[in-house]
Amino acid sequence: MMHFSSYFSHRKRFRWTALLIFLSLFSVNQQVKAQQVVLQGFWWDYWNTNYPNGWANYIADLAPRLKAIGIDAVWMPPSIKNSNQGNGYSPFDNYDLGDKYQKGFLATRVGNKDELLRGVAILHANGIDVVQDIVLNHNDGAGSASGGGGQDPSAWEDGTTSKYKNFRYVSYTKAATDETAANYLARNGRFSKNWQNFNPNPGNNSTSGDLNSILFGPDISYYNGSYGQSSNATFNPTQSADYMRNGNRDWLVWYKKQVGFDGVRVDAVKHFPAFAMEDFLYNLQSNAGWANGGATMYAVGEWVGGAGQLDQWCTDVQNRAGTFDFGFREGLYGIVSGGGNFNIGTLPGYQQGTRTVLTNGTYVHRTVPFVNNHDTFRPQVSSTGNYTGWNSGSELAPHIDPFDPRLSAAYAAALAFDGSPQIFFEDLFNIGNTGKRYSHSPKSTVDLPVRSDLENLIWCHQNLKFKQGAYKVRWQAADHLVIERSTKAIIGINDNFSTWQNSTVSCDFAPGTVLKDYSGANGTSTVTVSGSQTVVINTPPCNGTAAGGRRGYSVWAPTNAVTGYVKTPRTTTQEWELADDLGDKDSRSLGQGGQLPAASTAVRKAGRIYVASGKAISYVLYPTDATRSLTVSIANSAGTVVSTRTGTGNLTGSYTTTAEGWYTLRANNASTANPAQRCFIKATYMPPAVVTGAMTGRRDANTDAPAAALQAALSTDLSVYPNPTSSDRIDVVLQSELQQTATIRLHDLTGRLVHEETVRLNPGSNEVRLGVKRQLAAGMYQLSVPEFRLSRKLALR
Repeated sequence: MMHFSSYFSHRKRFRWTALLIFLSLFSVNQQVKAQQVVLQGFWWDYWNTNYPNGWANYIADLAPRLKAIGIDAVWMPPSIKNSNQGNGYSPFDNYDLGDKYQKGFLATRVGNKDELLRGVAILHANGIDVVQDIVLNHNDGAGSASGGGGQDPSAWEDGTTSKYKNFRYVSYTKAATDETAANYLARNGRFSKNWQNFNPNPGNNSTSGDLNSILFGPDISYYNGSYGQSSNATFNPTQSADYMRNGNRDWLVWYKKQVGFDGVRVDAVKHFPAFAMEDFLYNLQSNAGWANGGATMYAVGEWVGGAGQLDQWCTDVQNRAGTFDFGFREGLYGIVSGGGNFNIGTLPGYQQGTRTVLTNGTYVHRTVPFVNNHDTFRPQVSSTGNYTGWNSGSELAPHIDPFDPRLSAAYAAALAFDGSPQIFFEDLFNIGNTGKRYSHSPKSTVDLPVRSDLENLIWCHQNLKFKQGAYKVRWQAADHLVIERSTKAIIGINDNFSTWQNSTVSCDFAPGTVLKDYSGANGTSTVTVSGSQTVVINTPPCNGTAAGGRRGYSVWAPTNAVTGYVKTPRTTTQEWELADDLGDKDSRSLGQGGQLPAASTAVRKAGRIYVASGKAISYVLYPTDATRSLTVSIANSAGTVVSTRTGTGNLTGSYTTTAEGWYTLRANNASTANPAQRCFIKATYMPPAVVTGAMTGRRDANTDAPAAALQAALSTDLSVYPNPTSSDRIDVVLQSELQQTATIRLHDLTGRLVHEETVRLNPGSNEVRLGVKRQLAAGMYQLSVPEFRLSRKLALR
């Protein structure tokens, strides 16, 4: 166990934090920061057949609707390469954002790297921040696609992971040429990991307690003595003290710069030490250079526990992050489960204490009130996605059914109380009984209907500026709770199913102020603040009989309140690093990465950005050897270089686009006399808020390909029927929007190409029977169409 003094000695940069002032009731009228309405932009098993392994495209298409609703930020699922194309919580390679071909596939569930970065930029273009889900407790899936090389026979037994603790990754210099153990153990991608980096190990011989339990895969050990070498890996660099803490710190700074996200949601924070979390948050906020999030950066940890435990964790991380308020959520669940018998007047007592802190002279709301999230909401569904029951045993806390008539009352409280309220996707949008959970268009209000009450509550929160007013409890009764956000709004909450609640309450509005109900439940009726500063609050029941069908809440504010909440579009800045231990040059990858090679002017592709027409791209190349002449360039979608700079030191340039689309960032040595070197390219740009044409399932082609091949980028899907099938009858179905050619390749699990053919496609659905001329062994294969960036597993029997 690390001593307290050792923690400070091993910290990368330490700065004493000024005394923080904790306010259990925020009653000071000052501007509040880090106060956002955050949509969880996914559900547990998120999937849409129109966007296969392309959730970033889905969210980008949804972004204009979210802007109109008033969403401040979208919580995105984990986006690094997992051991499978699952929902993201089995992290494998920190430095693979869907740009490397490994584990038998390229894109993550979120998409490939280009699509991820485009999705982030499009959210920003709609004025919406990005909150990135981060998993720091465990890694999973050691080994090649077949598992080869993943086991270390010398690993200490933890009783769960079968010693699969060799983590090796492909890179620009070491592609996955086959899936053998020998190939896997020689891969030299950044941040390899050995068994000593996980519990148990000689530096921390424990598998018990919240911090050391082996729950979700090899459990990361952040203690400084947890380091060592593999007993059987070919690529086996030495490690030093604090290996995992140093490695994850460096990765998080790289991740923030590369993706350009604005805040973080951190998974399962009770299962790794708070000192590591505080370190990571400090570096994201204050030690990430141009990408610093600042002291008010949105940050929330998932700690499932009581109010006292939540408050203690906030203290332990020096209030650099808040928590999801599980105690308050217990009260919200009481509203729904109580069937009208819950004493709603007791709800304020369920809140955690550490909700608002004073940081560098600015009040920061850290707590996150919520009604549902993907861990509390696990429905059983039909083939079309409609609810048929509940997997209650896998829920961290009991679900709240979005069709329950008291859902609106629960959300009214979540939005009225202190904190940055989190809105769950399946609560805001109805995908529970439309039959279109997996097939809807996010652009369609018919396919993806919004719940009107929640849309109205978000509108009220934003336009009436709830959180700019001090939080005051004005009325507490069994069926009626009244909260004032001082001189901004008064929110009434009623959990009675059939009876209106009418209460006279004190308020801070000036005598004579005329208030109306912005929920619409009271129609056009108004009330006037008395000379003694009291006002009558009338709140409808939960049965939906009020005007507009409103259920269980009212929102009162001056009739002349200034509304018009606007999300301001903004640019995105992202930074790519060209290095040999990053990226991948396999033909099935994006072909990005690699340092500038010695004695060569060969071009290295850093990455791609998607830019609106008529908008400027500002770019900078940062060399690691400022004495050598380098060239940085931008190529358009036809592969034509449209902007270039050559020279020594930092190279700065700009280019104004003439068409919407992909632009590739590239670099090379300007002289064959140059040695090899790493470099960085940073770009600032504005994508379109709404992409021209459909992004549905699209896998755009490599911009270095010939123009004719680029036309193939409009493919939508690849299917095999039946699957599994036989080797003499492999029928492939390809959707195409153009008449074009495509290459179909079949690899076995060693990565060996066993069949390839070129086919001619017509617009629409194309059925192709592969001309396999020899018997293939039964087993799993990888079917791919490289022009479209499409890849599917195929089983032969």
